[in-house]
Amino acid sequence: MTLFSFLDPKPLSYDEIDYERMPRTYRRIASHFKLPRIVHVVGTNGKGTTGRFLAQMLRHNGFRVGHYTSPHILRFNERIWIDGDDVQDAILETYHQKLLSWLDAKEAQALSYFEYTTLLAMAIFCDFCDYVVLEAGLGGEFDATNVFPKILSIVTPIGYDHQDFLGDTIEAIATTKLNSIANDFVLAAQYEASVEVLARQKAQSLHVTMVQPHFDAKTSYMLESYVSSYTNAPFLINNFKTAFCALTFLGYDITFESFSVAMLQGRHQKILPNVTLDVGHNAMAALALAQSFEGKKVGLIYNCYKDKDYRAILKLLAPIIEEIYVIAIQSPRAVDEALLYETAKEYGLKISSFQAIDPQKEYVVFGSFSVAEAFLKGIK
Repeated sequence: MTLFSFLDPKPLSYDEIDYERMPRTYRRIASHFKLPRIVHVVGTNGKGTTGRFLAQMLRHNGFRVGHYTSPHILRFNERIWIDGDDVQDAILETYHQKLLSWLDAKEAQALSYFEYTTLLAMAIFCDFCDYVVLEAGLGGEFDATNVFPKILSIVTPIGYDHQDFLGDTIEAIATTKLNSIANDFVLAAQYEASVEVLARQKAQSLHVTMVQPHFDAKTSYMLESYVSSYTNAPFLINNFKTAFCALTFLGYDITFESFSVAMLQGRHQKILPNVTLDVGHNAMAALALAQSFEGKKVGLIYNCYKDKDYRAILKLLAPIIEEIYVIAIQSPRAVDEALLYETAKEYGLKISSFQAIDPQKEYVVFGSFSVAEAFLKGIK
């Protein structure tokens, strides 16, 4: 059975919660994995760009580097990045067949989509990489990525998201994510003071080192000046600083004159002269987006899933919205569009169905990976 025919029937999220399934399966086949050095990235927002920045910095130091992200926008291959390129179909298929040969049929079928693809990615990375930057899914302690031993963890900003799985308070969400830490870690600048308190307690209880992206004035200016040539988004500058902090903690540096950064697809990405694509989908991402476009008015091409706090998101984005354009997404999880129209009316925002891009206006595509997919397929 080919990879994509095997994955198609699998649920995109856990059909039933079995926190021991992934650890149990990995323990049984662990002898097949000659693991590279792993940096584990957990958090709510900024995992993808922070991880990609670090992966590129390590590659700049002469290492073969893999980066695992999720979900993808258009092609599954986006999830597995090796030395600057998405993984090739032939490699995916070869290692899929290897992985199936290591698992018994019942085991393979029992794994969730994310669990199986995490094992697949690591099987590939073992043969191609010196370092792997491994992004957790929605969790931390019980995430499929947490079965692999790591040399360092990075904790990106933690906020409200996936409360059904992670808890209803910042403290509960942070605890779940911080419980994935087993050794030294980098703590990114946080929106919630309680996260830093919990992180310090974690470091003390484990007797490990916690470092933060605090730099002297000269280094901070150098970092900000470099990233500003690529983006003016404050959160991306912070993510770059977090990655650089991790790099220096690992004992490496970069030469800015020869280093060139490539932004991760869909993360505050300028895809047209007047269109920015951002796959942020929670209130923290909305706040960061509003700060990036402060003082401007843009058309917001938007939709979301019914479990997202669209009211809070639209309220945070209201100062930069000229008009909301609702784009259709093909998902049973999509929110009832009538609720978006009601919320827009309540906040005094113009709203209509998305039809086309006006070259004289500026737009932001925001809401989820499904929104990004719908828009990109439409413009193609």
